[in-house]
This record gives sequence, structure tokens and C-alpha cells, in this order.
Amino acid sequence: MRKYFILSLLFVLAVGLSAPLVYSQTTSVKGVCKDLDGKPIDGATVEWTGTETGHTYSIKTNKKGEYFSLGVSTGKYNVKLMKDGKQLWSFNGVAVTMDEVTLDFDLKKEQTAAVKGQGVSPEEAKALAEQQAKAAKEQNTVKALNEKLLEAKTASDAGDFEKAIAVLTEANAMDSTRDLVWFKLADAYRGSAPKQTDPDEKKKRYESAAADYQKAIDLRKASEQAQKDPNNNKTMAAYYNNLGDAYGKANKVDDAAAAYNQAAQLDPPGAMYYFNEGAALTNAGRADDAIAAFDKTIAADPTKALAYYWKGINLIGKATVGKDNKMVAPDGTAEAFQKYLELDPNGPMAQTAKDMLGTIGAPVETGFGTSKKKPVKK
Repeated sequence: MRKYFILSLLFVLAVGLSAPLVYSQTTSVKGVCKDLDGKPIDGATVEWTGTETGHTYSIKTNKKGEYFSLGVSTGKYNVKLMKDGKQLWSFNGVAVTMDEVTLDFDLKKEQTAAVKGQGVSPEEAKALAEQQAKAAKEQNTVKALNEKLLEAKTASDAGDFEKAIAVLTEANAMDSTRDLVWFKLADAYRGSAPKQTDPDEKKKRYESAAADYQKAIDLRKASEQAQKDPNNNKTMAAYYNNLGDAYGKANKVDDAAAAYNQAAQLDPPGAMYYFNEGAALTNAGRADDAIAAFDKTIAADPTKALAYYWKGINLIGKATVGKDNKMVAPDGTAEAFQKYLELDPNGPMAQTAKDMLGTIGAPVETGFGTSKKKPVKK
């Protein structure tokens, strides 16, 4: 009876998964702004607006017409020079990389170059017009998509995943080439699944989420711009992480394990992803594979206490009963629980770990140097 009680613990694992936060790398931007007479433009504002994030950095010019700002995230920007509420000039699609970016505004030079027919061939004029039209269309599309993403986020935060799905489906109808929109749509399907009372519908939602995560991954792999993003691997790891969760909850455990392993390779050392893999395998009752995943977690992060705990749970699930009717746990079981208690003696699983040690007749040890043998529960 005791063994069945212990085995039932394998089904209490609940690991909440979400895409890891991805922090953009930052750099500095600077430049000099001059008017039509070549004089510095004092008190103007240079606005750097991210084409994908929509975030704007507003930077004031000094008496020399100079502007400078640290902490600007990498990415593509549309940049405007503003004075007294009027736009004096703009540049679209300016790339901000890890190197410091210099962007000057010389109104005399820019207007001279823009004068129709003056130093510009018909082919160049046509190409410039097409480029400007394309940039304007891109700006409008990004603005509309950002509005949809914000609306969907508000709905998801309120638990209204059905509305989020509808809004993001509309966004994909506007432009189906944006990996972020597919990723957020997948998140919405994944979030909606637990609310379904029909098991078939719940599984269908997880499968839809997995398909949309894969679509986001494929689009990002094919994007030259994404490949230049210094945070691309972390972003892709987040996509694979949530794909693994969707596969796991759709009972496609092998696919889940493959996704988690891909995430770990993209974003080493990958302890979180290996842990999530172990969780999925534990829930599927695949103790040996789960133990291997938790061993990889521990190798990547020896301080992750819960990895030792769940390794111990999987090991104790393989215990046998000896001739004297005593439980015989596999080698390493006691060490796993003791290591958990050493790292987190007052953790959420501390009492259960102590109970497990008592059940197999092993001493309870914590990082405080205390040791005692807990009686076997009747």
C-alpha cells in the first residue's frame, strides 16, 4: 500500500510554463542637427521609434545641435527630427546594432538631394519613391499589428483567451508573415485549453498551439532580419520552450522532449528547459527518461533544488519491496532528497522529502549540519 501511495505522488507535478523574458541589448545613438543655413538646431527633438516594438526614445538637441542617448535597444527604427511640433525631416528603417550609431540631420544637404531632377536620375527617383512608399506601408502595418497585439494582451491578461484568439487571427489576416503574432496566437490557444470541459477540444487547443508555435519558429528561421538579432537564440528558445509545453499537454511526449532539447541547445546552459522536459516525462510516467532529464538539469545548474527533488520522486517510484517487506529504493534516491533539503531546507517540498527519506529508512540531512533518522510511517 505504501508503494502505491508513493507512486501517486508522480501525478501531482504541475509546472507552470511561460516564455522566458527576453531582454534586448542596448547601445548608444548620437548625431548633429543642422538647419538649411547649416546652423545647429537647438531645442529640437529627435524621436527614435522602433518599427516592431513601437517604443519611442525622445532625445533633445543642445545648443550645438547635438543629441546623444544611451540605453537604446537594438532593432530597426524610424527616426524623426521635430521642432515646435513640426516634423523637419525623417529617416526610415535605421538599423541599431551593438555598435554606436551616428545619424546626422543636415537639412540643406537632404533637401538639395531631394529636389526633383537635381542630381537624381529617373531610375534613382523611381527607386526612392518606391522605397518611401514601402517604408510608409510597413510603418502603417506595424502600427496596426501592434494595436492588435496590445488588444490581445489585454484580453489574455483578463483571462479572455477567446477574444485574444479572435483578435490575433484578424492580425494574421492582415499580415501572416510575422512570427510574433503566430507566437502570441499559440500562447492564446495554450492558455484557453485548460478552460475546455471537453477532453477532445482541450487536446485540439494544445495541438493548435503547437502548430502555431511551429509556424512562428519557421518564419523566424527564414527571416534574415531575425538572424541579425543578437537575441535571436533566446527568442527561438522561448518559442521551443512553449512548443514543448503544448506537445507535452497534448500527450506527444517525444515531440515535447525534442522541443525542450532544442531550446536548451539554443540558450545554454539550458537548466530550465531540461527541467521542463523532466516535468513532461514525469507526468507521462517515463521515470528513466525523466531522471536523465533531471540529471541534465543538475549538470547545467547544480543549485536547482527542485531538480534533485523530482529526480528522487522518479527514483522512489522504481523502488521494490524486499523479502523482509521493506522498501528497497534505487541507488541515489536518498542522496537526491538529501541534496534538495541541503539546498532548500524550508522549501515547499521539504516535508515530503523528509517523509520519503523516512519511508526508505534514510537519515534526514540539511545544510545546517543536523542529521536524524525519521521513523518509518505506519
